[in-house]
Amino acid sequence: MMTKPLQNKIAVVAGSTRGAGRGIARALGEAGATVFCTGRSVRGNPSPYNRPETIEETAELINAAGGIGIWVRVDHTVEAEVKALFERIDREHGHLDVLVNSIAGEDPMMGGWTSFWETDLSRGANVFRQTLLSHVITAKHAALMMIRKRRGLIVEVTEGDMPGGASGNVLGGLVKGGFKELALRMAEELRPHRVTAIAITPGYLRSESMLQHFGVTEENWRDGGKKDKNFLESESPLFIGRAVAALAQDKKVFARTGDLTSSWELSREYGFTDHDGRRPDWGKHWEKILPSMNFMVEGYKRQADWLHRMARRAEGYLGTIEPAA
Repeated sequence: MMTKPLQNKIAVVAGSTRGAGRGIARALGEAGATVFCTGRSVRGNPSPYNRPETIEETAELINAAGGIGIWVRVDHTVEAEVKALFERIDREHGHLDVLVNSIAGEDPMMGGWTSFWETDLSRGANVFRQTLLSHVITAKHAALMMIRKRRGLIVEVTEGDMPGGASGNVLGGLVKGGFKELALRMAEELRPHRVTAIAITPGYLRSESMLQHFGVTEENWRDGGKKDKNFLESESPLFIGRAVAALAQDKKVFARTGDLTSSWELSREYGFTDHDGRRPDWGKHWEKILPSMNFMVEGYKRQADWLHRMARRAEGYLGTIEPAA
């Protein structure tokens, strides 16, 4: 009989319609949590992305696997809808254990690789509202429940395991970097309340849109390696899902609050695998291919130098004040 280490735990995966959000919702359900799957795309009323995936499907996948998935249509940019979601959870369950913020991770408005001076900014305000603001609104109302119980885990799904943004244009980069900063800020503000906040990145994610791009399915995804050999090192959305589920099961997770981690690092530590038994490690692969990407190497060097200087500056400040109690 499969163990359910997260049984009786309540989780919200905001943005669980597709991609990393769907994978995380499935993995939390697999581990026994009751998962509220939220987003805008429902049957007959898709989000502006106009993709076929829906939150009903995500909940159905969880239920079909023996878990408990509950779908709730929520526009996370509308605070009244978000507030109503958490009020319902409070009424029905009285507590919240996990929030995963995976809203708008693949928003088409952030798409494209271009210089900042060539970026289409006509929808810039909408990008920040749909991404950053929605995450703050959702985390706010989750935190209010968690603070009351003095426990809980908030996970920000981002891109890249360095502090800055990793997307191909300035809007996406600011957003993904903002998710990391949000996790760090929440961690410090929530520390006295024993609530954990962490940012996590997947590796090369085989989301539904990425499978479509390569003209493959999850069953024959390796055929995509004919177009891009790096795709052979990719991971399914369930892999980052199992990473989040491992964090949710860790009784010492509070020690990690404020961390920026990754699916592959957590797989090394906790030992989980992807659904096919593989243990993809994008970090090791990236170490191999990065030296051939001169334009990125220089950027990484400058970022590393900046981080070292910040660390030295912090050491100087800390040397003049009393250590924290």
